[in-house]
Amino acid sequence: MDIIGSVFAACRDSGRTVFIAYVTAGDPDFATSVKIVEALTEAGVDIIELGLPFSDPLADGEANQLAAARALNAGITPSKVLELACGIRKTNPGLPLVLFTYMNPVSYSSSADFANFCMQAVDSGINAILPLDLPPEELDDKCSPGLSYREAMEKAGLPNVSLIAPNTPRERYPLLTSSASSFIYYVSKEGVTGEGATFSAGFADRISAIREVTQLPIVVGFGISTPEHVRSACSTRVDGVVVGSAIVRRIQSLAEGKESIEGIKSFVASLAKETRIP
Repeated sequence: MDIIGSVFAACRDSGRTVFIAYVTAGDPDFATSVKIVEALTEAGVDIIELGLPFSDPLADGEANQLAAARALNAGITPSKVLELACGIRKTNPGLPLVLFTYMNPVSYSSSADFANFCMQAVDSGINAILPLDLPPEELDDKCSPGLSYREAMEKAGLPNVSLIAPNTPRERYPLLTSSASSFIYYVSKEGVTGEGATFSAGFADRISAIREVTQLPIVVGFGISTPEHVRSACSTRVDGVVVGSAIVRRIQSLAEGKESIEGIKSFVASLAKETRIP
């Protein structure tokens, strides 16, 4: 069992939902980003999603767009993201790292092509990749001489994550789940990433339908920003809960001198406390 699978199994055995935190790698700068990840692990985060900053993050809301801009302005590149992951891995060898990325920067980076990038990502300590804009129909397209996207990930030993949206037709679930090898990310609301004043956990039937076609863990994210939201999401018996924009907003406040790393840690700890399965 890989490191991500081990975390899901351990949390399940202890009666807890896996808590996943999203941050943009290098936000607001390289050194501070490393400190933030360390604080998140101390606060009870089980898996870190590292967002690779991109200039056109179409699936992201304002918070994550601004985070990407801060990281890019700080000189963060795909190779710098892998350098950051390598540093995190050295100090947190048991912490799973999932790379959350658009295809453009990793297909046309200094790594030359996607296959090389995947190899370098694994060498740097990345445990899975969530390629946001790579649909399953294109997994078998060639990305390098003699290699498809699917083969490049498999050759590198880099499992991938599939997204399922609330408006995804159920007949498409088998295709999406069969293209994943790490876990399934269910998007709890339509639209882009972002916090919400309200959160509806009225998707339990969708989670059940996904479980009928896969044995992979299922996590839910988008719009989860308060302890009450986390508790509500966990009540659907998903395997993991993702919080992103609410944390990223506090990192923005940190960059503006209005928040501290300890403050971010305290907020995240309040979320992590709600992952006990009721």
